[in-house]
Amino acid sequence: MNTKERILQYTEQNFETLRKLRRHLHAHPELSFQEKETSAYTAKFLRDNGIACTEGIGGYGITALIGDPSAGPIAALRADMDALPITEENDVDYKSKNEGVMHACGHDVHTTCLLGAALALKEVESELKGAVKLIFQPGEERIPGGASLMIKDGVLKNPDVEVIIGEHVYPDMEAGHVGMRPGMYMASADELYITVQGKGGHAALPHKNVDPVLIAAHLITALQQMVSRRAVPTVPAVLSIGKVIAAGATNVIPDKVTLEGTLRSMDEEVRAELHKGIEHLVHGLCESMGGRAKLEIRKGYPALVNDEGLTAMAKGAAVELLGPDKVHDLDMRMTAEDFAYFAQEIPACFYRLGTSNAAQKIGAPLHTSRFDVDEKALITGASMMAWLAVKALEYKGK
Repeated sequence: MNTKERILQYTEQNFETLRKLRRHLHAHPELSFQEKETSAYTAKFLRDNGIACTEGIGGYGITALIGDPSAGPIAALRADMDALPITEENDVDYKSKNEGVMHACGHDVHTTCLLGAALALKEVESELKGAVKLIFQPGEERIPGGASLMIKDGVLKNPDVEVIIGEHVYPDMEAGHVGMRPGMYMASADELYITVQGKGGHAALPHKNVDPVLIAAHLITALQQMVSRRAVPTVPAVLSIGKVIAAGATNVIPDKVTLEGTLRSMDEEVRAELHKGIEHLVHGLCESMGGRAKLEIRKGYPALVNDEGLTAMAKGAAVELLGPDKVHDLDMRMTAEDFAYFAQEIPACFYRLGTSNAAQKIGAPLHTSRFDVDEKALITGASMMAWLAVKALEYKGK
């Protein structure tokens, strides 16, 4: 039996262990940078299975090493551990026990898959052509992102990691399938906070006021036009205003209006230019209409760009493991992911793991109160991570 077959067989044999792990994690979710119990549970599982680990990296982050770093390159596998502030509505035995907190983005699955991959890699450790660093990361859902904090704490050093691979659940795809995309994959994400200051008063006497509602209306339209005119047409960019507060009344023009929104882009140079354009537009337009503005652009995660060579290798390895009918090409997404910080440092591959089951009516969208997964996806996810780590060591060792 070769390494690939051993990984797949071992993971299938450990399915019940993986399911219990995932259900425990799902039932005990913790918000970003509060993953104390999740981290302790994960570290204990590693140690109980003979895998030494280090805790407290970038907060509640954990690392472990499997293999011999002197025997070849170092490849990393990453999983995030935090949950979202959502009240779960699923009627299942493993429903969240923490009111108002839920694993609605599948990070319980990611952590379980990496633990499963760790078990499989430990099983074939003597065959590894190098070493695999396991990275269990806190705080993916909140700026500044746990990835950036772990990098600052040296997670990619001692020993130096040469490539990194991560996965994310994908309810748009059936369990047992995966998706890949080389190059530009996910967008940067910045938060916009704008206060339009005018002069309030009676709505029947607009000539005595400076109407911030009217200014805000022009500003929203102008911001949309700016993105369509200033962004490079071949590079996707999105600006959306999702919150507008004008606390006036039918006969009251308020003193100010607040706007909140998001800016997304696939290119860092385009992103920087849009920041400049927003700054000039917001202040210039508001002043031209007699008001003034306060603007904060809260910079979030960078764009995620998958390494072309590593992703091509990963796609080929996935075909070897699952068959060509279960490996798909992905479209670009304007959602964001702090795995992008790792991809800025070293060659990276971030792929999608199918988790839905149409027959069982499992497939609610991410970040919703009904999100759940077909747990057979744990076998695919764990074996994929382990197999991709093996192939990544061979890829870098050539």
